Amino acid sequence: MSSNNLFSRRTLLAGSGLALPALLGPRQAQAADTTIGFIYVGPKDDYGYNQAHAEAAALLKRMPGIKVVEEEKVAETADVERTMESMVQLDGAKLLFPTSFGYFDPYMLRQAAKYPRVQYRHCGGLWDRTKHPMNAGSYFGYIGMGQYLNGIVAAHATKTKKLGFVAAKPIPQVLINVNSFAMGARSVDPSITVQVIFTGEWSMPVKEAEATNSMADQGVDVVTCHVDGPKVVVETAERRGMFTCGYHADQSKLAPRGYLTGAEWNWIKVYEDFATKAKAGHAPGNFVRGGLAEGFVKMSPYGPAVSDAGKARAEAAKAEIMKGGFAVFRGGLKDNKGNVVVPVGKNYAETAIELESTSWLVEGVIGSTS
Repeated sequence: MSSNNLFSRRTLLAGSGLALPALLGPRQAQAADTTIGFIYVGPKDDYGYNQAHAEAAALLKRMPGIKVVEEEKVAETADVERTMESMVQLDGAKLLFPTSFGYFDPYMLRQAAKYPRVQYRHCGGLWDRTKHPMNAGSYFGYIGMGQYLNGIVAAHATKTKKLGFVAAKPIPQVLINVNSFAMGARSVDPSITVQVIFTGEWSMPVKEAEATNSMADQGVDVVTCHVDGPKVVVETAERRGMFTCGYHADQSKLAPRGYLTGAEWNWIKVYEDFATKAKAGHAPGNFVRGGLAEGFVKMSPYGPAVSDAGKARAEAAKAEIMKGGFAVFRGGLKDNKGNVVVPVGKNYAETAIELESTSWLVEGVIGSTS
């Protein structure tokens, strides 16, 4: 069903005051399929965050007994609440995936309280059993290790020893990625620096292009990012003769010369498990996490510009990560202001709860979180 049709029905829901669940109940009861809803903040073909989820949703459609409904370009406002309402009332959805950061609180939590028989799972939200509904929950992947591998490959490609990172907001998940990329690069060459520029929003194409061009003007020759749609960063870098490491999805088609590799989500791993549970009438897990070793994350194929030495170093590191418990953040680590941020004697793997409050950038990163 088209987004326009869904919008019209949401408008009807908002203004009609009709008891649509009662009217639609018989139709829903006869339905053989379990209906699952996906909601995206941007377009499904953004070569980034939304596309990664949409690609997994497309695979899920092949699963017997599953019906998928989707809507893209839904703002992190009351619009998403109306979309969820529509999917529950008009489509009979039993499991909803509002995928964007700002959908969680208050919108998803409010809907979960309103419809206790519907399961809601948010990508990245920190669900808390002491205060959130039990039919709500969250899932996410530890993709920092993918950025760590990006950093290793980038270190082997740079000539200037200046790398760049275009980021949206200085929240812990983003900062872990910036730091992991820097740590990967500096594990190869400690003299490498990483310049980070925060745009302030998940999708700001003009600022993303400006940041990438600014870095190119300053001699940065490899760039990566954490924004919803890396397309602008990758294409701008390609035009400027820079190398790129991708994020969220495979952007190699956008930069046939300069794409090195990328850290990608593999959301079908999560969605197949959740859908199987929903079909059986069981609730998915409330707090689900996984990384490279669990198959939640994967790496893009190496591009033609990656050296044999870069591949070998990255593959060796990946093998260690796949064993589990690999710690990038080790005791005595300092931030870029000289403060010790990991106590001596402590090592933090990406799963460490201490990293969930990350507010710092590691040494070697040029930039500020404020």
